[in-house]
Amino acid sequence: MKPQLREVPVLGRDGFHRLAYTEWGSPTADRTVLCVHGVSRNGRDFDVLAVDLAEQGARVICPDLPGRGRSDWLASPTHYTDRAYLRAMATLIARLDVEEVDWIGTSLGGHIGMLMAAEAGTPVRSLVLNDFGARVSAASLRRIGAYLRKHWRFASIAEAEAHLREILAPFGTLTNAQWRHLAEHSVTADDDSRLRFHHDPAIAMRFAVPVMFDIVLWHLWDAVECPVLVLRGVESDLLSAETVEEMTRRGPAGRTGRVRSVEIPGCGHAPALMHSKQIAIVREFLFSATPAQRRGRPISRVGTT
Repeated sequence: MKPQLREVPVLGRDGFHRLAYTEWGSPTADRTVLCVHGVSRNGRDFDVLAVDLAEQGARVICPDLPGRGRSDWLASPTHYTDRAYLRAMATLIARLDVEEVDWIGTSLGGHIGMLMAAEAGTPVRSLVLNDFGARVSAASLRRIGAYLRKHWRFASIAEAEAHLREILAPFGTLTNAQWRHLAEHSVTADDDSRLRFHHDPAIAMRFAVPVMFDIVLWHLWDAVECPVLVLRGVESDLLSAETVEEMTRRGPAGRTGRVRSVEIPGCGHAPALMHSKQIAIVREFLFSATPAQRRGRPISRVGTT
């Protein structure tokens, strides 16, 4: 199965910019799944998951957030804001011409998903938060910020892959082909013919000042009403088990038993969602026969990464 490479113009603070996305499955499918990546990643991280969900009959859309992948860079580092990401995703959903979407968000993609799900009249029907929740560790954000502020360059795809195998080890156990896939879609040629990461270095400016306190997002969580699946890497330094436990009990989704949680062993921040057992958890949640079957059945751990 091959994706369609598409794009949509988004009106931002400095005019229009191009938002790129990949589309899998039939455009006339009954359900649309939106997969949104982490802060320095891109939509091709979801290729393995997207193929599986498309084979179940879904239309799967994987955008490159502004400043990442094939999407345009924004005019100023200050333009990379939550509001800009929400505006881009709202424009994309309008382009897709659907009333509802199932949202799968990894890290920053989960944050944007929570923002969208908390809005009145939200199009988010169900939400998968991949290692993201209502309280985010300051230490993890300092780690991410320190990494993003470095200017990495690579002489070859093999060198980039070796680097990713080390830095993305918390993704869990991946096949050689999956590591190569991530490497090929993570870098692009620079002016000096060396390879650099496929994102705007300006996104690191959001981390210019080290984060000293945990980011608390309970005000968002307390507005989320849709069914939610929270995935947490057992070794995650971003999302604590205590936060996940509170999410299963708090807010309209938690109080009504609409929140399920799964811990993924052998992973930190964040599970890659490439392993068949991880994909099966997401598939079962999304394609349960009735909303009631998506509720109130927490799973402590899956058997393997």
